[in-house]
Amino acid sequence: MNQPLSVLPLNLGLMAPSPQAGAQESGYRLPPAALQAIVDAPRAPALSLSPQRNIVAVIQTPPLPGIAEVAQPELKLAGLRINPRTCSSSRFSFGTDMSLLEVATRKESRIRGLPRELRVSDLSWSPDQRYLAFSHVALNGERGAVELWVIDLAERKARKLSPQPLSAVLTRGFNWLPDSSGLLVHWRPAGLSKPPAASGIPSGPIEQDSTSDGHVRQLRTYQDLLKNEDDARLFEYYITVQMAIVDLNGKTRLVGQPAQFSRTSIAPGGQYILTQSITRPYSYIVPVSSFGEKLEVRDMHGDVVHTVTDLPLEEGLPPGNDAVSEGPRHVSWRADAPASLMWAEAQDGGDPVRDVIDGIRDLVLLHAAPFREPPRVLARLTMRYAGIAWGRDDVALINERWHKTRDYKQWMIAPGHLSTPPELIHTGSYEDRYSSPGSPVMRADVNGFPRLLIGPGTTVLLDGAGATPDGDRPFIDRLSLTTKHKERLFQSAAPYFENVAAVLNDDGTLLLTTRESPTERPNYYLRDLNKPEGEQLTALTNYPHPTPQLKDVFKEQIRYPRNDGVELTATLMLPPGYDAARDGPLPLLMWAYPQEFKSAGAASQTTGSPYRFNAVSYWGPAAFLAMGYAVLDNPSFPIVGSGDEEPNDTYLPQLVASAEAAVDEVVRRGVADRHRIAIGGHSYGAFMTGNLLAHTRLFRAGIARSGAYNRTLTPFGFQAEERPYWQAPQVYQAMSPFNNADKIKDALLLIHGADDSNSGTFPLQSERMFQAIKGLGGTARLVMLPNESHAYRARESIMHMLYETNAWLEKYVRHATA
Repeated sequence: MNQPLSVLPLNLGLMAPSPQAGAQESGYRLPPAALQAIVDAPRAPALSLSPQRNIVAVIQTPPLPGIAEVAQPELKLAGLRINPRTCSSSRFSFGTDMSLLEVATRKESRIRGLPRELRVSDLSWSPDQRYLAFSHVALNGERGAVELWVIDLAERKARKLSPQPLSAVLTRGFNWLPDSSGLLVHWRPAGLSKPPAASGIPSGPIEQDSTSDGHVRQLRTYQDLLKNEDDARLFEYYITVQMAIVDLNGKTRLVGQPAQFSRTSIAPGGQYILTQSITRPYSYIVPVSSFGEKLEVRDMHGDVVHTVTDLPLEEGLPPGNDAVSEGPRHVSWRADAPASLMWAEAQDGGDPVRDVIDGIRDLVLLHAAPFREPPRVLARLTMRYAGIAWGRDDVALINERWHKTRDYKQWMIAPGHLSTPPELIHTGSYEDRYSSPGSPVMRADVNGFPRLLIGPGTTVLLDGAGATPDGDRPFIDRLSLTTKHKERLFQSAAPYFENVAAVLNDDGTLLLTTRESPTERPNYYLRDLNKPEGEQLTALTNYPHPTPQLKDVFKEQIRYPRNDGVELTATLMLPPGYDAARDGPLPLLMWAYPQEFKSAGAASQTTGSPYRFNAVSYWGPAAFLAMGYAVLDNPSFPIVGSGDEEPNDTYLPQLVASAEAAVDEVVRRGVADRHRIAIGGHSYGAFMTGNLLAHTRLFRAGIARSGAYNRTLTPFGFQAEERPYWQAPQVYQAMSPFNNADKIKDALLLIHGADDSNSGTFPLQSERMFQAIKGLGGTARLVMLPNESHAYRARESIMHMLYETNAWLEKYVRHATA
């Protein structure tokens, strides 16, 4: 709940050919009408709640973009994807309309003066709630710009505010001043020359060095990296910004000189700006997030008054998921003070295996303006710093965690009284969902900074998922930080799933919730806990069912045991009107994603809720209910490594055991034929799919989207595996379905975005896997979707993905025989 509310073509298809058609066949294809209807189902608007929690901005979510928009020019530099037309990160979805909804009266009002062909990219309320700023991506032929607009709430009128286009490559390009008098913006520097053009003639070889220093570093695999100095100059051109202050009348004042700012943040008191700027040398093996950065405090004219740190280029961390960077990290302003910096700093050099004095892994430090005195220690942590919730001088909540053991602790500290010892508020395993206390409820203060909502008697509100053996039941608790007494104010109850989107008053008795049931899509409600139970709810929205033709699908949250005693969970979905006794078993699509755990108890916990809406999305397996398939969605595939044991040491036997348990359960229930089951997944789920087809004959077909299949191509770790290949070569080799392609005897459909930017899932992974199966005489099909990344966005791509999947299932699963 503490996150902001979500700010939520051309048809080239002809007759569908056989899925075995050769490479000469081309063009986007359309799936059957029942699947097309799911893709084109209306999408609910997204909402953004105002600081005073009495007005909601309603942003209309558009249909899927066409391939023409997805295929706009795109630069791939230092791990970034940049639209050179607009000098912004590449985007494919925008808000296309906006209105304002009053929470108390439920009255919706239009906004005058919005730009034509509105494309809302980002929006932000002024701290005093008099204005709402948003960026509009304007396109005019081959030219484009990110424009800054502002809405006057009193007049319900929008106007363009900034005369100069924003630069939104590394940031959204604008932030409110704490006093709401204007905004600090990132402009494309005026008078900037054309982008540097490559000569096409090399000036020399590309050179890289490695010096023997005895230090082992993790060098993960990344896409879209810089390749040469021409790339470096182009990258530098697009990340150069000019800071400026724009007041509400459009009057502007430049702040300092143009530079490569990756982040700027104004102190709560409004007197200083914390800036992060990217520094050379750049790298050809890591993305911009690992480049050197200089962190400085500037006055409001842009002059440097204090240098916080100068972080070097970092080409790899020490081994282990608890490894972090040396030097200050997570540098930010203390939210409840005018101008105090906070950061964490590792005491082990960032290396989790290094011994430390008194067991202290991280120090958390405070440094107050004017930065003449040395920093003070705010907290000494035996694990890694994991965030802080600021409240006031005597109350802040600080978290620490350790991935290796999954341990987690939360402490109450007094940032204004550093001699006061910390108090332990919660300790446990962060993978133990049943024992999770929830997250503290935050509220923006008068300066727009998030602060703990502290009630009488030093109480705070906790918002939690409420995981139970019967499914998730979201809750709001009131916790006394002095007595540790906890009172439950609200908890979702059957037959609905109700989640708290926002707390609207100080005592936690007026809530904005989303409420849903298997047949009712999520809608927003006001819940007044001071009223009698039957009178608490008032509907705020009334969005209709997006796929009424599938309203009566059957859904059940099922549990079943694995052969080692681990309890597994899955969501079983059946087509409308289906009766197992009357209609017999169906062909079934199983869709999953493995997850690592450190305890069998945590792996056995129930996930999800039986009372969630039966959403049928084009992205997941549920779409194939429309084609008469049974669906087993998100069955548990836990990979458990207790104590010193690493989960992946027994990955394959645990994976196979989970698959066998799922298949046995759906067959036992009479809803699926053992010989007509397909397995599928995306990313790590695609990797799982390849392994299950290589090591079992449980499935007649597999659908693997955007996966990785050769783990030697990700030699410095993947998912939660923290050992490099050279420490566990047998694990990497055994887990690679590419190494077992000769054992794949069932049909495998490989789909991949041709421009996948996700670390590790290079398109080459699917290409080589297909070549291996083809060369070994197996049955496979490779579909590369042009201009798509790790997730697919164009309507044509989504339609074609469904066409291919449906054709594959029809050919190899629906009519399969024992």
